[in-house]
Amino acid sequence: MGIFDKLFRKKKEEEKLWTKCPECKTLLYVPDLKKNLNVCPKCDYHMPISAVERVESLLDKENAQQLFEEIKPSDPLNFKDTKSYKDRLKKAQQQTHLSEAMIVVRGTVEGREVVVTAMDFNFIGGSMGSVVGERFFRACKLCAEEGIPLVSVACSGGARMQEGILSLMQMAKTTFGVGLLKEKGIPYISVLTNPTTGGVSASFAFLGDIIIAEPKALIGFAGPRVIEQTIKQKLPEGFQRAEFLLEKGMIDMVVHRKELRNTLIRLLDLFFYAKRCTFSKPEGA
Repeated sequence: MGIFDKLFRKKKEEEKLWTKCPECKTLLYVPDLKKNLNVCPKCDYHMPISAVERVESLLDKENAQQLFEEIKPSDPLNFKDTKSYKDRLKKAQQQTHLSEAMIVVRGTVEGREVVVTAMDFNFIGGSMGSVVGERFFRACKLCAEEGIPLVSVACSGGARMQEGILSLMQMAKTTFGVGLLKEKGIPYISVLTNPTTGGVSASFAFLGDIIIAEPKALIGFAGPRVIEQTIKQKLPEGFQRAEFLLEKGMIDMVVHRKELRNTLIRLLDLFFYAKRCTFSKPEGA
């Protein structure tokens, strides 16, 4: 049994064998699709992927250690809309087999030590509540103290409304966490996936030393429909998609999911090479 099988409880229910690509409508065999990291082999459409699958695709299978699982969500406001927040949490935990919308895993990428935070959209829309903010902050603090690069993979609809102002406060907390890394010169690589919106995009997701996005990922604060209704204008083609943001200089690169691991390896090597280099002061300067 592999390390990830021990770390994470897998879904026990049988998966369907066939699915349809939402982009090109091709009928796809699910086991083959999983091997292709949930990327359509015909049109390259990047389908959703769970936080666990994301971490598995990036980290070596040895030495992986899940962190901060002792931090559990609660219902401080006793919030209830059509159903209670406690019930929403319980249902999300049962469906995803996760305790919260973010997991933190310490491991290696081809021997290079990293800490990875990964969000799961299936857990209440990947929304950022107090636990997500605290786990991300502790990941930053750990990396700053031990000199380990941090890689965050964002996939979120924004702040968690059921926690009110406590959720909004996580924007400041996560931003402060990234500041700890900046002070120590520790690399922080941010990966934006479909979708990355709201309070997550307005805080730690856009603070990376390098910001990477998956192809055609929806990235922004408010959704395009809300913006159109507000400004009463038609938005440009591809507005808020990864390629549009790259063209406008808001992100650094768009990387195919199957190339993300190799890209991280190259970036980590560049960061550490730059850190090892010392430049003498020119004479007369």
